[in-house]
Amino acid sequence: MTNFLVSPITLEGQLVRLEPLSLVHADGLAEAGSDPAIWRYMLYGNLSLPGAMEAWVRDILQRQGEGTDLPFAVIHKPSGRVAGATRYLEIRPAHRGLEIGGTWYGIEFQRTGVNTECKYLLLRHAFETLGCIRVQFKADANNERSLRGIERIGAQREGVLRNHMLLADGRRRDSAYYSILDSEWPAVRAHLEALLARD
Repeated sequence: MTNFLVSPITLEGQLVRLEPLSLVHADGLAEAGSDPAIWRYMLYGNLSLPGAMEAWVRDILQRQGEGTDLPFAVIHKPSGRVAGATRYLEIRPAHRGLEIGGTWYGIEFQRTGVNTECKYLLLRHAFETLGCIRVQFKADANNERSLRGIERIGAQREGVLRNHMLLADGRRRDSAYYSILDSEWPAVRAHLEALLARD
């Protein structure tokens, strides 16, 4: 596929709806992100502070305007509430690849089917609509919960970039990288569909 056009779209499943991120979501995101524990491993710092979420949304929307990111608000359909956010980033049309990341959920939406369905919707769109040949993920190498979540969906661990990033509090972050290739997608899709049927 040669038409690699990553543009705002709504992706909908049984449990979640991924809507193009906008300032309309800022209050709901602030409510979902009110627990400081959510931000321990995140590059952005503590978005539970007053005014921080709106500033973050504006920054991410600016990145979207530059063509580097495509952010989504994650809507929990049963409650109608904003559960968190996720996005495509590191978008590389010439190489038909991108990253799924910047993902976070409110505490009450963690360890539910929300993350599994979000990843399923994003991966399906990336491989089946955009024609990606590679989708990558990265996480703080010390964030065991994120690492387990990435491994649970079937991504292959590729290695660790040491001292990869400086976090808002000055800590040095090592980043673990994972990927799924187009040749692996059919098996990963079947695996995710089985997980979703259980959840």
